[in-house]
Amino acid sequence: MKRLITLILFFLLQPLAFILGSESPNFLFLFIDDQGWNGTPVPMVPGEDFSRAPDFHMPHVERLAAQGITFSQAYAAHPKCECSRASVQMGMTTTSLNATDKWATEWKAPVTDSLANTLKRANPEYRAAHLGKWQWPQSPESMGYDYSDGVTKNAEGDSDDPNDPKQTFGMTTRATTFMETQAKANHPFFLQLSYYAVHSRPQALASTLQKYKNMGPRGLMAAMSEDLDTSIGRLLEKLDELGIAKNTYVIYMSDNGMNTAGLLKGGKATVDEGGLRVPLIVTGPGIEGGVYSHERVVGYDVFPTIVDLAVSDFSLPEKIEGGSWKPILLNGGKGEVKRPIDRMVFHHGVEVDHPQTAIIKGDYKLLYWWDTQESFLYDIVPDYRESKNLAHEKPELAAQLLRELQAHAKAGLDAETYAALERGEVKSGRRQGGGNRREGRSRGDRQNRGDRQNQRR
Repeated sequence: MKRLITLILFFLLQPLAFILGSESPNFLFLFIDDQGWNGTPVPMVPGEDFSRAPDFHMPHVERLAAQGITFSQAYAAHPKCECSRASVQMGMTTTSLNATDKWATEWKAPVTDSLANTLKRANPEYRAAHLGKWQWPQSPESMGYDYSDGVTKNAEGDSDDPNDPKQTFGMTTRATTFMETQAKANHPFFLQLSYYAVHSRPQALASTLQKYKNMGPRGLMAAMSEDLDTSIGRLLEKLDELGIAKNTYVIYMSDNGMNTAGLLKGGKATVDEGGLRVPLIVTGPGIEGGVYSHERVVGYDVFPTIVDLAVSDFSLPEKIEGGSWKPILLNGGKGEVKRPIDRMVFHHGVEVDHPQTAIIKGDYKLLYWWDTQESFLYDIVPDYRESKNLAHEKPELAAQLLRELQAHAKAGLDAETYAALERGEVKSGRRQGGGNRREGRSRGDRQNRGDRQNQRR
């Protein structure tokens, strides 16, 4: 009789166990603006101080690293904000998407195939929110976000409120409210916080800045980074308070590289390593803490990674070029990312001295200047500083990679842009130089914007 009762209870409890075991995870995507590869106190190369900012106080980012995986070879999808962010939303290289400059609007993929829209098709229970910087004519709602700050630009982050520099704290408050609402309604969520920090112009709380008064000009960046970290701490605390921390993946990543004070060549706007390498840390269920992965990953992998972690084996839109990090995340940092294309491609043709494209295949990277027709070939594992051009030593490899680079660009870019590149020209109407030029609405425009019209729908 006891065995019979035990068997009955076992089978009765199976549906409950199945439901609990299949609980959909939440996703908190912290997309930082203009934070260089060595812009946090977490070393991007284990044990190497040169790959971190030891004088920055960011204990919550360090906590993420202790609880998750740090990627030593993480790449932004593009060396500028707008294009990198478009690539993440659509899961494609910016060349294939035809979104290689800030003015691009004729994307070669429908917004109905965006990350949030696809996630909600995979599981209609998901709710999505985007807070912070959003720089395209396409609205957050068209890309599947139920709650947003609307269309905003860099100038939106230059706060007039001394208690909310770069809108960092206000964004975080809205984020915690969204998380709480979804948790109470038992909805899994995808929440992207596109922070304005640490983009110029730097802003920080006066009390935080006081801590760094002896650091000189770098002190303001350190203070702004600490304010950002304080907000991240509030988010992590809210996850704990809601009891959903153990079922939430947190992705911390920068949208593009920056000048790394000689550590890496180039910086923002260039497709050198300095413009592309970024900090990346991921935590969440099934992820071992304090681990490094040396697998090469890229921003447009975020899309397939999130969908894969949410709903395994869901069919992605056919144009997706990124691959899922799931095999790495759930295997102690070891594994392989499988992408529909066996290369990474990065292009930027404006606001630089030379229109340029780079391709990474295996451990080799070819950088091509379209105006001078110069090729630069690097073995980027030992030579991450890109100090030795191997194009003359390995001419066949350089020629092969150049053919693939040009074919990829031709297939994705609009005919006018590609023809101008072949002639060594910059697309008409686009200005060169001044890669750090501020853009966005004027302060007057922002004051007249009125109440946020794209908040909760």
